[in-house]
Amino acid sequence: MSTPLTQRVAQAAWLLPLFFLGISVHQGTVVYDLYTTNAQGTEVTAEVQEIHIENRTQVTYDYVSLRVPMPDGTTLTRDRLSLPHGIVPALQGKETLTVRVGPGANPSIVVTEPIGPTPVVETQMRIAGINGLMSLGAALLFGVAVFYWNRSLRRDGDPADRGVSEPDPDHPARSVVRS
Repeated sequence: MSTPLTQRVAQAAWLLPLFFLGISVHQGTVVYDLYTTNAQGTEVTAEVQEIHIENRTQVTYDYVSLRVPMPDGTTLTRDRLSLPHGIVPALQGKETLTVRVGPGANPSIVVTEPIGPTPVVETQMRIAGINGLMSLGAALLFGVAVFYWNRSLRRDGDPADRGVSEPDPDHPARSVVRS
């Protein structure tokens, strides 16, 4: 029989696979939103206001601030549009970027400027997709482990409660080494 504390911990362990599943779903929606804005958005040229690169390895929060003149004459500004750390250095020195704007979309602006053969938004979609797949794998792995742990506790009880009832006098840890 397992202790109530062990049972509660084993049941609370289900939060870990749910957490990873939530991350996976979130990353899937990020990929979908980026794709939708890229496919349905209006292509415009944005003026670069600021490019920020954090050169500390512990903090990789890089962003670009944009001023986007829209075809209808309005101007849309986007402060601190977060971008992957490996992409932002390639954007340094550029005064304008090609972007797509999706009114009412989330995100409302995606950078379609090509960095090498691939546009920035496609790299962002790949990164988010890989993150989502890794999180889904972690959710499955931890889900299987927690399932078998809970099943073991139900069937066989807590392993700490099973075992020897008295110390083994012949166990090697009990021998005294003498020179």
